[in-house]
Amino acid sequence: MKTPPTAAEKIFNILSHCEYFGGLSQEALKRLAGASHLREYAKRERLFTENRAGGLVFVLVRGAIQLTKTGRQGSEVVIRTVRPFEIFAEAVLFEADGYPVTATAAAPAAVIAIDRRDFLRLLEDGAFRTEYLRAMASRMRYLAERVRNLASYDVEQRFFMFLSEHYGRRPEIRAELSKKDMAAAIGAVPETFSRMVRRLQRRRLVRWEGRRISVSQAAWDSIGKDE
Repeated sequence: MKTPPTAAEKIFNILSHCEYFGGLSQEALKRLAGASHLREYAKRERLFTENRAGGLVFVLVRGAIQLTKTGRQGSEVVIRTVRPFEIFAEAVLFEADGYPVTATAAAPAAVIAIDRRDFLRLLEDGAFRTEYLRAMASRMRYLAERVRNLASYDVEQRFFMFLSEHYGRRPEIRAELSKKDMAAAIGAVPETFSRMVRRLQRRRLVRWEGRRISVSQAAWDSIGKDE
């Protein structure tokens, strides 16, 4: 009978899909997995709060995490919605002792938590440090290119890119986020987002009923031509 994977093996498999650690060897990933653990959060449960001290870095396994920052009038402004296999709160590794944003589960979520002290101990090893720095250089080039690309996308393109990245190019999607939260995730105000959805529905590219989103193949094909 096949032996079930250990927690460390599960974490290793997940970290293998994380772009942030994409340049690390299997041996380095195994060491990192050994210093990590899994956590689960209910919808609306808070992982950490802006400006509070903390030493954990996270990788989203499933669900949705919304990152917010307090605005000038005291209201919360959505910075972004974290995608599965994406790292967040990495600023506490080197930049600050406190979290620069607040993280809340927008849907039931599972994450990998990495303690900063354990990670810094791994960096004391020369081989691990070299691999990590090489991976960071590659990621910086990727992010610079992505920022240049996103600047040229309109709200419709950002909407379909968000669906594709979070759920895949499926004809039927069950959305975990509300329309308001999804608008914030793609950097659109709710009114603009609602008008866009109505426009797409009139063109029969999208049908949004409750939590279910139907996307036509014509919509996916049109986005594919623009990317």
